[in-house]
Amino acid sequence: MSLKLRRITANNFRKFRTPVTIDGLTDGLNIVIEPNETGKSTLLEAIRAAFFVPHRSGNQLTRSYQPFGENVAPEVEVSFDVAGAPWTVTKRFLKSHSMEVRGPGGRSQGDAAEEQLQALLGFEKDTSRNGDVTAYGALGLLWVGQAEALAVSAPGRIVRDTIQATLEAEVGTILGGAAYERVRERVDQQCAVFWTANGSPGGEQKSARERLDQANGIAREAASKVELLEKSFTELEATRSRLKLLQREMTDTTDINRRADLIRSLEIARAAAQILAQRKAEYEITSIRIKTLDEVALRHANAVHVRDNAQIALNVAKASREERSDELTAARHKADAARTSLVEARTNRQQAKAALAEAEQHAATLRRQQAIKSARIRHDTVVGLEERLSAARATAATMIAPEAISRLEKGERSIAEARARLAAGATTIELVGSATDVTIDGDPVTADRRVVTRETRVSLGNGAELIIRPPASAGSAELGLAEAIARHDEALTELNVASIAVARQRNDTARDAAGEVKALSAQLDASAPADPELGLAAGVDALKLLLAGLPSKPEGEGDDEELPPVRAFTDAVDLAETALARAEGAQDSAATALGMIEEQDRPLAAAEAGAASDLQNAVSQLGQIEHGQGFATLAEDLIGAGERAAKAATLLNEAERNAGAHDVHSIERGIANIDARQVAANEARRRLETDIARLEGTIESEGGKGLAERAAVAAEEAVAAEQALGRTIEEAQTLKLLRDTLEEVRAETSRTYVGPVTTRAKRHIERLLPGSELLFADDLGLAAISRGGSPEDCISLSRGTQEQLAVLTRLAIADLLREEGRPVSLILDDPLVYADDTRLDLMTEILTEAAQHMQVILLTCRERAFRHMTGTRLVL
Repeated sequence: MSLKLRRITANNFRKFRTPVTIDGLTDGLNIVIEPNETGKSTLLEAIRAAFFVPHRSGNQLTRSYQPFGENVAPEVEVSFDVAGAPWTVTKRFLKSHSMEVRGPGGRSQGDAAEEQLQALLGFEKDTSRNGDVTAYGALGLLWVGQAEALAVSAPGRIVRDTIQATLEAEVGTILGGAAYERVRERVDQQCAVFWTANGSPGGEQKSARERLDQANGIAREAASKVELLEKSFTELEATRSRLKLLQREMTDTTDINRRADLIRSLEIARAAAQILAQRKAEYEITSIRIKTLDEVALRHANAVHVRDNAQIALNVAKASREERSDELTAARHKADAARTSLVEARTNRQQAKAALAEAEQHAATLRRQQAIKSARIRHDTVVGLEERLSAARATAATMIAPEAISRLEKGERSIAEARARLAAGATTIELVGSATDVTIDGDPVTADRRVVTRETRVSLGNGAELIIRPPASAGSAELGLAEAIARHDEALTELNVASIAVARQRNDTARDAAGEVKALSAQLDASAPADPELGLAAGVDALKLLLAGLPSKPEGEGDDEELPPVRAFTDAVDLAETALARAEGAQDSAATALGMIEEQDRPLAAAEAGAASDLQNAVSQLGQIEHGQGFATLAEDLIGAGERAAKAATLLNEAERNAGAHDVHSIERGIANIDARQVAANEARRRLETDIARLEGTIESEGGKGLAERAAVAAEEAVAAEQALGRTIEEAQTLKLLRDTLEEVRAETSRTYVGPVTTRAKRHIERLLPGSELLFADDLGLAAISRGGSPEDCISLSRGTQEQLAVLTRLAIADLLREEGRPVSLILDDPLVYADDTRLDLMTEILTEAAQHMQVILLTCRERAFRHMTGTRLVL
């Protein structure tokens, strides 16, 4: 039995802000090919909402149905057939939520409608926040959203139970029936007494083990107390023995006598150390005195040596400078003369440049005057051209537009046509000869032809009249002529011309004037060129602005005064520059020669100054030393200081030998060790006495409690607890073995159920993957694929192969449910996105074959991939 969708309408549903209807769905293959973001996935979500999402729900999923940024009520209506009977479901969410189901038996609304739809299609109420596809039953498995088919997942519990119920007759077993469930439930209850949910020991096993642990703990505690009591007796005897030994050691006087000897030795050692410190100070003083006297003698000898060397260096430097003094004087005189010549050359050049600048300024003034004169002449020319240009523009402005000329010509044609019509429909009277007595409408008759357009009376004399009545059309022709003439005269008056000939002549004159305007404009542009001398830009406006800023023409402007001889002044400047360059060269040469001589004299002068300074310093230092205190008796003081140092060294050696015989630190360490042993002995005695008191108290306290009897009772309880635990474990293992055996039988039977699904999927798999077999898990989920006898997990396959296997598995389950009369249909949103060309052709062929037995709806954006499939094409 197939479920066939016929019509879908969604309003205020995500992308569908206005009502969108899909109509004309057929029994077989239906294809919706639309670009991305047009609402294909929204359409599938609307179908799911209509069937599976409770109308009262206000969870996150239903709130997501609202269009972004709008607070409206999403609405969905779906018309469908089940077993040939028409049904319609209508749902409204969030605001004034409602639901109605219409079917062969009438209408139902609200929760009753929800329950009726669940019973009809075999799904459960969805109570999740984001939509649980497993609660949608078989249709939740077969209506596949975008990217949902990329993973090979197991069907939900509802689908598995439906398949199991469907296959019970086919596999011939009652495992899973009421009897099995009662046995399994009783076994699970008994196992729960001994085991936890995850298979760990619990319940009575845990209680028995806790009893054993508690009994062992009590037994260990009792044995420990007995052992502790016995240990206390032993420790008491050993502690008393150590106390007696310690007391004998403390009564020994060896350490007391040794300490007294060390005290006496310490006093002697401290006296020797004091004498040694005094001898070291005396020796240090004599050593410092000798060192000071030696330093004075050494400084005096160094000062004498430096003085002698400085005197020699000074004499050599003076002699060297005297040899170059004449050459240095001559170079300085030559440099002074070159400097004087350079000053004179610079003064001459400055005067020549000033004269040149004055001449150039005067020449520039004369050139500007000539340029201003030229500009005034051009200005007069421009003024005359502008007057002519203004008159020409005024004449050119009188040109009549071609449209107006056309209207005048049209008016003349209208007058000619009106006259022709009048001549064709009127009566013409022409007098030949003389008739003085004849009048026409009271007027004398002339020899001219007369056109009669109305009733006219011709008096013939003697009271006789000739009445002429022209056709009626003659009057209207006359009126038309008059109207044409009036319009033509009005047009001439507007253009201020007497006739069209005058208008044409005026246009010819204006056209000539327009040509003259162009020629005069070009002459104006040529009459106002740029003038760099005046800083004048090209153009008439710039010329006028320049002359407007100039005063009236002064007297003498424009006189042909000769330009000053600027070239002569330029030559004079060049001669001055040449003389200056020669003077600078002579000055540079003299300065270079003087610099070289001074550079040679500079180290000699520095050497002379340095030698003089060194000599002065050496003499000063030598005077300070020789006039210092004690220099006169320096030799005698050095001898006496040496004798006193030798005596101090002898006394220091003797003091060091005396101090080395008595080591203060060693004596002090010996005394400290004796004192530490005494303190440790006292501390050990106090500790042993404390331990003896503690042990005696423990023995007195624990000895009368019957610890041995308690330890025996605790040991017996531990043995009994251990035996009880063994019995409990044996019972628990037996129950676990029974439960595992039942589970193995159930698994074997489950494999029997999986067989029909595998058989139905095999005919498709053989076409996709020849020589391969599908391996299903107990939950009907595709676990692996066997190729050449080697199983391969589905998760290791490519995304494209996983998607194709997922689609084929759904087709197999759909075939099984359809054969048993369950309502099924297949909807695939954006399927086969990872399929290559070969597999895409094969999969579309399989889907086309499946559409022969149930309704198949494909939602895709890839027109090229599915354009070859024959089916009903629908448009959003």
